[in-house]
Amino acid sequence: MHLHCQAQSNPPQNVSPDTSQIKINLFNHKKVMNEIFGTPNMDIRTIGIFVYDGFFTLDAIGPMAVFSELMDTKVFYISHKKGLVKSGRTQIYVSHTINEIKELDILVIPGGSTATWHLTKDTALLNWIRKIDKTTQITASVCTGAWILGAAGLLQGKKATTHWYRAQEMLGRFGATYESKRYVNDGKYWTSAGVTAGMDMCLAIIQYIRGDKYTQGAMLDLEYDPQPPIEGGIPAKSDPKVFQFMQTMYDYGMLPLIRNDNEEKKANTSNNKSKKKTKHKSCETKQNHCHE
Repeated sequence: MHLHCQAQSNPPQNVSPDTSQIKINLFNHKKVMNEIFGTPNMDIRTIGIFVYDGFFTLDAIGPMAVFSELMDTKVFYISHKKGLVKSGRTQIYVSHTINEIKELDILVIPGGSTATWHLTKDTALLNWIRKIDKTTQITASVCTGAWILGAAGLLQGKKATTHWYRAQEMLGRFGATYESKRYVNDGKYWTSAGVTAGMDMCLAIIQYIRGDKYTQGAMLDLEYDPQPPIEGGIPAKSDPKVFQFMQTMYDYGMLPLIRNDNEEKKANTSNNKSKKKTKHKSCETKQNHCHE
């Protein structure tokens, strides 16, 4: 939290002096903070945000901004390799790799679209996520990052949320129960709806760790008070024609991948059944020979 301390500075002329105002200086700063904000419920020292080419920018930058409000906590990006990671018009320099990071207190997986889908098939990444999850106090996803957590098997039997695009269908693929909420907490797993909802989830996690007053301090530092000019943002609050257009646009990129995956699963299931039948016939043949 970026608190600025001044020793008994004069109040602005347009603000009435408040005699009950807390006076903070370099010597009593920590004491006053503890009196106001209390002590943490959890000891969070490291937060890693996994990024990859094609992630949606705010899915990662939002959590970075919010979690940077946690004092004495290191927040950093992680990727497959060091260097620049591209997100639309944005590039982020990453100095930590999945091969280097062995444990985290909090892991965050941001979302995207086709790039995110492809990572649900990335065995090396999924294995790393499972290993890190064994060390975390909180494992979280933003937007379609829930697809990756689901592919790692971490949302099986859990309540979760994700971006509105085919949300129930997508989470159902991984054995999760979709809840149409801004964010969902089930055990140590936190999932948020699309993009901006990730900031709400991260603030909720700060509230969980540090309480209401510390969260208010973070919100003041960020001046977090969303006031969109019109109603929208989710299908239920959007014009049906706008929703249909956006859904069709997403389908153009995603449906071929989803259908191809469905066909592969059917083929694998069919092959497995054929193998079982062949094995069963082989056993019967052997038994008949034995009886002869």
